[in-house]
Amino acid sequence: MYKMQFMNCRVPASRRYQPTEYEHAANCATHGFWILPSLVGGSVLYFLSGDPWHRVAAWLYGSGLTGLFITSTLFHTAAWKVSHLRKLEQRFHMCDRMAIYFFIAASYSPWLMLRELGPWACHMRWLIWVMACIGSMYVFFFHERYKLVELLAYVAMGAVPALVILSMVERAGVCELAVGGVFYVVGVIFFKSDGLVPFAHAIWHLFVAAGAGIHYYAIWRYLYVSGPPLQTAR
Repeated sequence: MYKMQFMNCRVPASRRYQPTEYEHAANCATHGFWILPSLVGGSVLYFLSGDPWHRVAAWLYGSGLTGLFITSTLFHTAAWKVSHLRKLEQRFHMCDRMAIYFFIAASYSPWLMLRELGPWACHMRWLIWVMACIGSMYVFFFHERYKLVELLAYVAMGAVPALVILSMVERAGVCELAVGGVFYVVGVIFFKSDGLVPFAHAIWHLFVAAGAGIHYYAIWRYLYVSGPPLQTAR
């Protein structure tokens, strides 16, 4: 009875798992809850900005963070309440997947824009947005066809820009970046555990929120509030 209420049977990799009513509600709540805090957090960074580069970085990061939670909540609400409208649900699902790419790019932008980088690493400031656009085009043309490829693309996009820390002159905040990254990586285990662990996707959402929270703290603490003078992108 417990499984019938809180978890459905696992499905083959070629099919999409159908959450229970409780899981649908949890999927919506675990990201919907963070929409307002992300709006407030982005605004705080913006008003703490002392120059145009900090303002642009705050706007990009805040937009990416809020956009992630909004698109995720909209998709899960559509999957729960209007799943019979297959095309509409699919569009929301595609937007949800695309938002992840831009969220990753936005999460790195403050570090790439506001810290001094090496001669090769500075190109990551624009390259990461190219990667986000390529990832979005992949979703548009191959949505849900090659799930493992899509998952690996997210992991690669999150890991490759992290190499810039090798050329970062000021490394304060790197520890928090690493800890936040661990939350994302561990959360992937639950992302792939629908039908094995009750509320697996909602637990994945909580890991995402925790990772995002740690990264937000690092950005707020080391790039906007205190620390040594920062070298901005020119």
